Amino acid sequence: MKLNDEQLREAVEEGLVQEYIDLDTQLTPNGFDFTVKEVHRFKERGRLDFSNSERQIPETEKLEASKEEGEEYGWWSLDPGAYKLVTNEVVDLPEDVIAFAYPRSSLLRMGCTIENGVWDAGFKGRSEFLLIVQNSEGVEIKENARVNHIVFEKISEAQESYQGRYQED
Repeated sequence: MKLNDEQLREAVEEGLVQEYIDLDTQLTPNGFDFTVKEVHRFKERGRLDFSNSERQIPETEKLEASKEEGEEYGWWSLDPGAYKLVTNEVVDLPEDVIAFAYPRSSLLRMGCTIENGVWDAGFKGRSEFLLIVQNSEGVEIKENARVNHIVFEKISEAQESYQGRYQED
């Protein structure tokens, strides 16, 4: 069962999503919009194997947003390519909630998409997404822009919760 806006508001107020900017703006009828805190460019090749014993997550370079005089928040001007987005929001999923993410339709209409994994029950941490800019003219994204729509779903309590390397304590 997907959490509706009323259930989600209550869960967020109890700590499901933390470090958000504005609950009323980010809460939607069927989910929660996550916002951009940082944009990174990939600096090297990654490696992935079956057991993760040889996995290598590539180093990235944080891009600085350009601010005009008097602006509180700046803009990232992104050429076509792949970028890592780091969100403002942190999730703290209980043992009976998983989450799925989808790019906001406005981003799709600009020739961009976001790729992301599933949040397993029990995961706690700051989210990172892969932004793919396919528009040949690029895109401009402002700091704190809402880019990804997260849908939370109740499940029967998981047998085993998330224990991966990206878990925050």
